[in-house]
Amino acid sequence: MSTPEHHSLRHRVALALDPELRRRQGLSPANRVILGLILLSVVSGVLGTEPLVTQGRERLFFAIEAVLLVAFTVEYLARLWVAPEARGHPSRLRWMLRFDSLLDLAVILSMLLPFLGAESALLRLLRAFRLVQLARLGRYSRALSLVGETLRERRAELVISLAVTLGLMLLSSTLLFIFEGPHQPEAFGSIPRAMWWAVATLTTVGYGDVVPLTALGKFFAALTALTGVAVIALPTGIVAGAFAEAMERHRK
Repeated sequence: MSTPEHHSLRHRVALALDPELRRRQGLSPANRVILGLILLSVVSGVLGTEPLVTQGRERLFFAIEAVLLVAFTVEYLARLWVAPEARGHPSRLRWMLRFDSLLDLAVILSMLLPFLGAESALLRLLRAFRLVQLARLGRYSRALSLVGETLRERRAELVISLAVTLGLMLLSSTLLFIFEGPHQPEAFGSIPRAMWWAVATLTTVGYGDVVPLTALGKFFAALTALTGVAVIALPTGIVAGAFAEAMERHRK
């Protein structure tokens, strides 16, 4: 049976790990340390892909990875232990099945596999996966949490804007295939080929590696470029408006 001292210790650890349980605003020292370790992990994962940086420093990177692996494992086990102290008092099994808990576990496994002799191709994938840790920052930042809340609230509108974007991309690709395909079969000889141009134009990137030559092709290309401005502005406006509403609710 658990003692009162045991519960008291567990509650103190929960307060140190979970910003939402703290009465005072701001992060605890433990939160700041974890944030620093997350950033160090991302930087180490990025620099570890450059041979000029890692050459001659293999032991240093090995030591950093070992320390990070131990630290994140301890953090995960501590969060598992204090899970009943969280809001709603979830069971430990329910806590383990939460998205952020699964993300934490996946990051730990991705850091463990290189120590078990994973193949080089898998190592490249694991280092890229390290960037997923940036999503963990939302646990410590109310602003980042509001971004996730905003996206969930406006997912229907965002799906509609995505459908509109895909429809315009398909329409512009088809038109350029019809008018430019006979003249530039390499770039517009099929609708899938023309889609590369449509994506670059609708997103206002405009690489310029492929341009229409016919009058009708140029006309529809201009319409596509002008439409691209609205296509970019539509989801941006949806997210910005919802984020402003969420911030206002939070202030109240």
